[in-house]
Amino acid sequence: MAIIKKFRITSFKNINSIVEFENVSLAYGNRLILDNISFKINEGQIFGMLGPNGVGKSTIFNLITGLINPNKGKIKITGEDVTKTPIYLRTKKFRVGYVPQYGGYFNDLSLQDNLKAISEIVIENKNFRSEKINYLISRFQLDNLKDIKAKFLSGGQKKKLVIALSLLSDPKVLLLDECFAALDVLTIKMLQEIIVNLQQENHITICICDHQARDLLACVDTAMILNNGIIVAKDSPSNLVKNTSAKSAYFGDSFKFN
Repeated sequence: MAIIKKFRITSFKNINSIVEFENVSLAYGNRLILDNISFKINEGQIFGMLGPNGVGKSTIFNLITGLINPNKGKIKITGEDVTKTPIYLRTKKFRVGYVPQYGGYFNDLSLQDNLKAISEIVIENKNFRSEKINYLISRFQLDNLKDIKAKFLSGGQKKKLVIALSLLSDPKVLLLDECFAALDVLTIKMLQEIIVNLQQENHITICICDHQARDLLACVDTAMILNNGIIVAKDSPSNLVKNTSAKSAYFGDSFKFN
């Protein structure tokens, strides 16, 4: 029996949508990945997407960032149709940050040099670069690791680094792709606390996709379940685990929520 303990999450009570999908469909050849889906992510939310591997969770992230375009439908960010807006414009204009499941850093550069390299791309003010790097190193308690090459960091340390790299550009929206994968229980808890703190302290809208319900539902305030190209259910975690369609498609009958 899986029992979920949820973090406290501040609600900013902002009903303005920051990301919106309108009747979006996408197929790869004859394989339909997303079938006419519509949903909104409101400003200030920690939003979760659940579903088995291969149901389109990462595809939705690729659509938000502009890495791929839908076959049909519209994608809006802060109310503006960005369906055909190039990836570099979305990242810069709409401040969308992305944390991949794997990689996202330079293996042979030190932690600090990784931050320096990306800061030169995303921060125009040279004087502000060092200040921002020092702030992030301090915030994520990486001072003792700043001279170590990224390839020698632990899984949790690498995840901290990639999140810090994504924050160099001051994103309004942060996408976390399978962020809890292959991490131990203590590291997952640390990461959940980081996510909640980013929402509460920086007012960043966060979207997480994962296939592990236990870890995701503990730190989101709204979640949806994807299966067979459609949205099966979307609700708060406490309501979602009671939803008949969600149980049938994903949870089963063993989940409880505290």
